[in-house]
Amino acid sequence: MSTERILLEHGGGGLLSHELVTEVFLPLFSNACLDRLEDSAVVTLEGRKFCFTTDSYVIDPIFFPGGNIGSLAVHGTINDLSVCGGIPLMLSAGFILEEGFPMEDLKQITRSMAEAAKTAGVSIVTGDTKVVARGAADGLFINTSGIGMIEYPQPLSVDSIQPGDAVLVSGTLGDHGATVLCRRRELGLSSGIRSDSAPLNGLISSILAASQHIHCMRDPTRGGLGAILAEIAGQSGFSITIQESELPVRDEVKGVCEILGFDPFFLANEGKVAVFCAPADADRVLATLRNHEYGRDAKIIGSVGERNGGGLIMQTIIGGSRVVDLPLGELVPRIC
Repeated sequence: MSTERILLEHGGGGLLSHELVTEVFLPLFSNACLDRLEDSAVVTLEGRKFCFTTDSYVIDPIFFPGGNIGSLAVHGTINDLSVCGGIPLMLSAGFILEEGFPMEDLKQITRSMAEAAKTAGVSIVTGDTKVVARGAADGLFINTSGIGMIEYPQPLSVDSIQPGDAVLVSGTLGDHGATVLCRRRELGLSSGIRSDSAPLNGLISSILAASQHIHCMRDPTRGGLGAILAEIAGQSGFSITIQESELPVRDEVKGVCEILGFDPFFLANEGKVAVFCAPADADRVLATLRNHEYGRDAKIIGSVGERNGGGLIMQTIIGGSRVVDLPLGELVPRIC
């Protein structure tokens, strides 16, 4: 490790997060499921494939335009199951509450969790509650875990990516990250941006039905699309070339990023999916995405090259190219 103590940046989804996982956790917990470093563990039980995932939510602020920590927790876990090809079945919910947290806020958050789960067609079947002393938890933290059943015949994994694959993204980048930035007390920005937090199981089911040649999917949360594509390029050994001109970004998000010096390519999303599929199916997958309410702004943004270790390459708007690395630190702390 490059540091002797945990830094806020270790939770940012960039290079320090990668170091934390691969140098501290992975060597001790190593097994066939974990070593794949996918969004969910895929296991086979009595001839059936299932996926299992867990995530913790510490977002600040707890309430934001487009959702709150509760709906975000449900959506995030559903999406982690879905990008591995899972049909989400059931969730758990664990709450760490700080003494003094407003009861009405807790009721609003749990109502939004129930509504989000019902909309996605899943049940919250078990949970836990802990209360800690005032000042020990910054209000409320939530952990959610989920189980899904996999019926898609092909494995959805970095290992399944092939040369020539098309790379698609289901919509505009950075909406969630920009929304949280605008709500931070210390920034005082006013904007009409809303978080894209949404359950993607319906959208993903539609593209899996449309193509038998989907190879890999990821939801670009912490670190944004840039971080997950750089990570996939590193894991797979393939070069991935992205066209900057094809990246969909709302004008409002561009404006926030220009003011604050951020790149929407690395801002968090909570309702988008990146898809790798066979080039012959790219147009069909794109049309299917655009036919769904959560995929109206979908784009084909690039392609997979040779297994040459070339990494993630951005073809810039001005005609040049550059290698894109994992971001070093935390762009926006406490984003999810």
